[in-house]
Amino acid sequence: MSDFDFLYGEWTIANRRLRHLFVGSDEWEEFPATSWARPLLDGVGNVDEMHCPTQGWSGASIRFQDQESGEWSIYWANSSTGRLFPPVVGRFSEGRGDFFGEDTHEGEPITAHFTWSDITPVSATWQQEFSRDGGETWECNWIMEFTRA
Repeated sequence: MSDFDFLYGEWTIANRRLRHLFVGSDEWEEFPATSWARPLLDGVGNVDEMHCPTQGWSGASIRFQDQESGEWSIYWANSSTGRLFPPVVGRFSEGRGDFFGEDTHEGEPITAHFTWSDITPVSATWQQEFSRDGGETWECNWIMEFTRA
């Protein structure tokens, strides 16, 4: 079984996203989304697409598992920018996926951390956090609660 088999199919998503990053904000925006996911290359990879009708954009993730190391690389793009963001890389252990990567926010270098947790046949949680100090401190900025459609 592939680590991401749980994600295949259709989902409804409750999103909570921090409105302002790295300023100590506790103001969150909430919005709904729908998504679907399917395998690629006989399960070596997968793709999902998320539609956020109240936000006016869509996003997609594509993931591939390195067959030697077992690590996953996850790439994200959205319809607002059309940009493929740098990957986060990692693996699952004891039911939780942790993935890290280097990126920028408003021109400044950051480390990104994605997690998958609380995975059941009908639900899952995805979370994103950023660090500006190489992982010493983290700011959670996006939480998605998935429910099987």
